[in-house]
Amino acid sequence: MDNISDDKIINDNATNNGSNNNTVISRRLEAVRGIMKEKGVDIYVVVTGDYHISEYAGDYFKEREFISGFSGSAGTAVITSDTAVLFTDGRYFVQAEKQLSGTEYKLMRMGSAGVPALNEYCRELLKEGMTIGFDGRCVQAGQGIEFKKMAEFNKAHCNYSFDAIEQIYNDRAEFPHSKAFYLDTMYSGKTIKDKLIDVRCAMKDNMSDVHIIASLDDICWLFNIRGRDVHCNPVIMAYAAVYMDKTVLYTDIDRLDDCIDKLIEAGVEVKPYNDIYEDIRSIAGHKVLIDKKRVNTRLYLYAKDNDKIELVEKENPEVLLKAVKNDIEITNLKNVHIDDGLAVTRFIFWLKKAVKSGQTITEASAAEYLDNLRSGIKDYIELSFDTISAYADNAAMMHYQASKDNCSTLKQEGMLLVDSGGQYMRGTTDITRTIALGEVTDEMKKCYTLTLKGMLNLANTRFLHGCTGYNLDIMARAPLWNENIDYRCGTGHGVGYLLNVHEAPNGFRWKHIQGVNDLAVLTPGMVTSDEPGVYADGRFGIRIENEIIVTEDKENEYGRWLKFEMLTMVPVDLDLVDVQYLNYKDIEQLNNYHKQVYNVLSPYMKGEELEQLVYSTREL
Repeated sequence: MDNISDDKIINDNATNNGSNNNTVISRRLEAVRGIMKEKGVDIYVVVTGDYHISEYAGDYFKEREFISGFSGSAGTAVITSDTAVLFTDGRYFVQAEKQLSGTEYKLMRMGSAGVPALNEYCRELLKEGMTIGFDGRCVQAGQGIEFKKMAEFNKAHCNYSFDAIEQIYNDRAEFPHSKAFYLDTMYSGKTIKDKLIDVRCAMKDNMSDVHIIASLDDICWLFNIRGRDVHCNPVIMAYAAVYMDKTVLYTDIDRLDDCIDKLIEAGVEVKPYNDIYEDIRSIAGHKVLIDKKRVNTRLYLYAKDNDKIELVEKENPEVLLKAVKNDIEITNLKNVHIDDGLAVTRFIFWLKKAVKSGQTITEASAAEYLDNLRSGIKDYIELSFDTISAYADNAAMMHYQASKDNCSTLKQEGMLLVDSGGQYMRGTTDITRTIALGEVTDEMKKCYTLTLKGMLNLANTRFLHGCTGYNLDIMARAPLWNENIDYRCGTGHGVGYLLNVHEAPNGFRWKHIQGVNDLAVLTPGMVTSDEPGVYADGRFGIRIENEIIVTEDKENEYGRWLKFEMLTMVPVDLDLVDVQYLNYKDIEQLNNYHKQVYNVLSPYMKGEELEQLVYSTREL
């Protein structure tokens, strides 16, 4: 899955509903402005997000879409008594222009010349005595603090508990409320008690004795629970507080029917979901560890304003602890990548044969075929993200998403890019293959081969302990850079274990992003995607993605050496390889990988399918 620098899937095909929709938006704005006037709010900021700053927000949290009509997955609305604007980035300009047409909203094209940043725009609007308001439960603490500082500097006010839309959102979706299921140690590799010991050791190292957690993946990892509250992220809505002598999980207890005995056994107390807000205001005499990047503004400021505690602002210890997979998790991941690899390989075989035979296949029906193959795997739970199936020039859009009503039909020419993955009890998968459907150009072959060369270069790198993804990104990018070609995203992201497909803190990128912790030391057990690509606007797109895991290599007088091991077991398309761009070492790496793929997958195939595997993994 492409790096979300790193955000992910969108739907560029969304449309608004014409004048009727515009009238609805107008009425909603009128109602919101009435509430703003009543409550003394002059500037109302509506963000995209849930109470846990999750990467994906469920239907319940679509307030920004409700008030603007724009359905893209990233954007911020700013409303005053007489203006309304929507900020979004370049991935969404076409979609936003279409969906905002006819409304009073002005599109603010982020990053374009002459367009101010969100904070700059709000700062210009906010005059002395005015009030800026927003729902602090949905705004990441760092951003909320910026609004608060802005108000103080301008001698204005900040209301971080303002949610006008909540009062008029009558047909709102239900708050997510899935049942949790327990992840036994045969999958998790560690008990809740053992994980709590590790977290408390980290708390002690950070001179703290209470730890507040709001990030759902950290919470679900710590308590060995999973759920279905966030699309493609198997988590439940919850908060947590870890003390040195007790642990509290804040969620609705009726979610926990299958987990409660294990939680009680581990000494975990369960309290109502929203009790965290009052509890954090009543804590006294403690040093409280909180991760400002992973909590919402309201929760953070409740802690900040509690003068009976000392805040320790550090990264959640769970972030690194869960990134380093244990031996049981690694064994499970290797195992599930065989089943997942079989599904993707069979999909490729079917696709090439079906297109060649003249069957009518669309981007959407191809994705559906692959999704169905995955759903038949024994411990399949759901997709790890909505499958990206992008043909020809559509593949040049990294965040393209086809739908049944709006998709391209495949032809016996060009390439199909398919980025997909699954959530299983044995872990999370993420793989991209670009597949030749017929005649391709020399340029396509050149770009594909250079992309493949980069993917293999990185995967076969040996490096000293202490290196980060920032150090190693060039190994994947160099073959393309040598031809003055680049891709405008990172090379890879961390992958969770039956958790978020994009997982901090490890990743590969060439450019450090200020304020983002993207310099994690690569440690044995970390799983990261390796996915260089080429995106030629209006023509074609290429991405080749494998998951790789850090392992030990050797130790000598120069230090401790590490290397990567391939997890993904799926052939790359040799029909797209032009050997003139490969040296002896490249060819050896490709042949070795295909030999490994053949050895792993061949015991599960026979007849024509096995013959196809032999051909697809043939030596160059």
